[in-house]
Amino acid sequence: MSLEASDAELWEEYARSPTPACRERIVKRYLPLIKYVVGRMTVTPPPGLDYEDLWSFGIFGLLDAIERFDLSKGFSFRTFAVPRIRGAVLDELRKCDWVSRTGREKLQRLNRASEKVLRDRGRLRDDWVMEEMGVDEKAYREVLELSSRSYVASLDEVMELEDGEVSLEGILSDGREGAVELLDREDELKRVVDAMKQLPEREVQVLSLYYYEGLALKEIGRVLGVTESRVSQIHGRALSALRAILRVNVG
Repeated sequence: MSLEASDAELWEEYARSPTPACRERIVKRYLPLIKYVVGRMTVTPPPGLDYEDLWSFGIFGLLDAIERFDLSKGFSFRTFAVPRIRGAVLDELRKCDWVSRTGREKLQRLNRASEKVLRDRGRLRDDWVMEEMGVDEKAYREVLELSSRSYVASLDEVMELEDGEVSLEGILSDGREGAVELLDREDELKRVVDAMKQLPEREVQVLSLYYYEGLALKEIGRVLGVTESRVSQIHGRALSALRAILRVNVG
């Protein structure tokens, strides 16, 4: 997608003369992007913070994107800036230790149980994972929602593989933007795509609507006819299952 004429003129001016005044105009031009990005993240501000704090965290990412953006590459600045804004928010949230120690222990149990069930039975089922974890359905669904929030579902979300990292954005996008950096990772991409084929249709649908279509969880709920909480559970299960599948396949 090409830059709008007004944006292009602003960036050309900044390239010629990166003055503080020009930089300030760019920052003001893209400040609404921060609110948009934060609004698409499945995260609730931890105690002591509110959404204005998250927006302020996003400014760090916006400033970094402005410094790194190269107009000659032909990419949209919005596409370039989104993962950096989200990454800056994530970095600050990690510093806040917003997932409690108990929460992390629950997530670790979920991951270990998912991997064990997958290795022992060849596929994942909720009742099998619950049995392995030793929890009831209510507790299990709470952990799935925690899983969804802890991954923070950004376009930056990466699946850790043996030989590198792959961005979910590259997997779920249409390839028009953001895929150039992934062309030399065909083997890893194939592994992630193959892993996604093992997920139930509903989970793939939620991932696609969230990462590719850019819908919020509440919006996905309206599309699927379920509650936002249920979408969060499906999303958390999908990410946990995808990570387990990749690790088992690596092992």
